Amino acid sequence: MTNMIRNALAAACLMLAAALASAQSRDLPDFTDLVEKQGPAVVNISTTQVVHAMRGGPQFQSPFGDDDPMAELFRRFGQHPMPGIPHDYESKSLGSGFIVGADGLILTNAHVVNDADEVLVRLTDKREFKAKVLGADRRTDVALIKINARGLPVVKLGDASKLKVGEWVVAIGSPFGFDNSVTAGIVSAKGRQLPQENYVPFIQTDAAINPGNSGGPLFNMRGEVVGINSQIFSRSGGYMGLSFAIPIDVALDIKNQLQTNGRVSRGRIGVAVQELTKEMAESFGLSKLEGALVAKVEKGSPADKAGLADGDVILKFDGKAVAQSADLSRYVGSTRPGTQSILQVWRDGKLKTLTVTVGEMPSEDAKPGGHPGKRRGKAAEPQASNRFGLALSDLTAEQKQQAGIDNGILVEDVRNGLRGDLQPGDLILGLMHKGVQTEVKSVEQFNSLLGKIDKSATLTLLVKRGEAQVFVTIKGVGEK
Repeated sequence: MTNMIRNALAAACLMLAAALASAQSRDLPDFTDLVEKQGPAVVNISTTQVVHAMRGGPQFQSPFGDDDPMAELFRRFGQHPMPGIPHDYESKSLGSGFIVGADGLILTNAHVVNDADEVLVRLTDKREFKAKVLGADRRTDVALIKINARGLPVVKLGDASKLKVGEWVVAIGSPFGFDNSVTAGIVSAKGRQLPQENYVPFIQTDAAINPGNSGGPLFNMRGEVVGINSQIFSRSGGYMGLSFAIPIDVALDIKNQLQTNGRVSRGRIGVAVQELTKEMAESFGLSKLEGALVAKVEKGSPADKAGLADGDVILKFDGKAVAQSADLSRYVGSTRPGTQSILQVWRDGKLKTLTVTVGEMPSEDAKPGGHPGKRRGKAAEPQASNRFGLALSDLTAEQKQQAGIDNGILVEDVRNGLRGDLQPGDLILGLMHKGVQTEVKSVEQFNSLLGKIDKSATLTLLVKRGEAQVFVTIKGVGEK
């Protein structure tokens, strides 16, 4: 009887273990079907660029090889190269891409094919084709290339807006040249803003991405492309857990424009914006830390014609909330030139609605002119520091003309423990307090305004610094 019980218990334990293993296997994702169906549409891209350079003349060669200590001695101290000789050499690089058209249309990163003299595409069946670059957009890092082929496998395209943080994703590409390598991870974050990247709300993942993965697809678990793997954050040059992909909707908009026009047209309204800080939001009378602060409106620009002013905070663009300044750049950039758009702005403690006709961004940034922050002519004598610890002086007519401003005062020195971002040489153009902005015309007027403000208050000032115009905050010490 004891043996029967023991055997029954052993059988039950085995059944339970098998059930647990089966349940666990069901919980873990299986990528095999996805890779089998979508993998053939992922390609390897290799590029060649002819580089023109100067090569040094012959150097000492030891008969005992490079390990000879005398060779090192001569290389360091005794032997000097001959004058440089012009020569050309080929620079090669690797990347990935994916087929979006059965007739040979392929999406990849702009940085994969930029400046390449030859682009070679290799399919999973080992066929190779020379590709033509139909267009590349550096601002979003998206490029469209084409090979002369028919009946090619094509990826399924998804909707990046439906991605959820924590969702499984799969990357396929050619890291370090290893074709069709598959890595997996989860969506770590959405809408990431990276330095110097204003037009792409990146998808952040922890899928392993390395050099050579650039331009490859990021799939969701339904086998749909939701992004183009573009960048990694790394201190070593390799994967460190932070990978960034361009949402597929952004890439498709660029693809359609490149395919139709061979170039990308972007909207602009002619404003310089900056991020709001908590202190600035309080000065502007905003209850929430949101919006894009207009630091400068370009004269004659669409924003200027629409009535937008320095110090306005843009809260919505065509009904879409502007949570941070980068949102505005993205919304405006994706709007077709000539479109009439509605702006909701915060001005002097009130909501205001403006209509702006979006202009077109030039293909190249205009070259900056002179440096308006340089002062010419003798400045007025600086006054003693005011109650906020600022030594200020009025501007001469020549200084105003050179700086391109009608009014303002000069910061000569910052004293008495004043805390903030103000610097000597700054030109103060405006003062924002309790949601109301006042133009600064003279030191006397500015000090009079300060006399009505508690010395411990945090102030927001509109400042011209060199060629830039920004808002800064300062905080005094002590009480009035």
